[in-house]
Amino acid sequence: MKTVYKILLALVVLLVLIQFIRIDTTNPPVDPAKDFITLKNPPQAVAGILRASCYDCHSNETTYPWYTNVAPFSWLIKDHIDEGRRKLNFSEYGDLPAKRAKHKLDESYEMVAEGEMPMTSYTLLHRDAKLSDAQKQELLAWLKSIGAKSTPEAK
Repeated sequence: MKTVYKILLALVVLLVLIQFIRIDTTNPPVDPAKDFITLKNPPQAVAGILRASCYDCHSNETTYPWYTNVAPFSWLIKDHIDEGRRKLNFSEYGDLPAKRAKHKLDESYEMVAEGEMPMTSYTLLHRDAKLSDAQKQELLAWLKSIGAKSTPEAK
């Protein structure tokens, strides 16, 4: 029984110690002239959908909630945000070459159409990010109207 208590004590101490390893929650600067919403000028409803469902992970405008102060969850969330920005950063959309921007537009359409975005792991904690069928259709119609092409797999 003493071994169990020692293991539990060690785990508690470790959990406390890792709280001192903080993530960087500083957002890079945003140049509105390069931002996707500024450049593409969507209807207000679509801009709201993009901000609520996409921008936390795919822009330099991340809002870090309270639980990003709790390690090791903070590390996982920061990694997810960094990966999201690497794949598509709406704050830097204007820096993309035209062909790459078009490809990202097509990928965005496909990911939303297939229900891969926004990710379920995100919408579980951010209910306002979950797309209703009407919002999904509105977003897809707008993406298509600005040149996104659906792939045969996308529905």
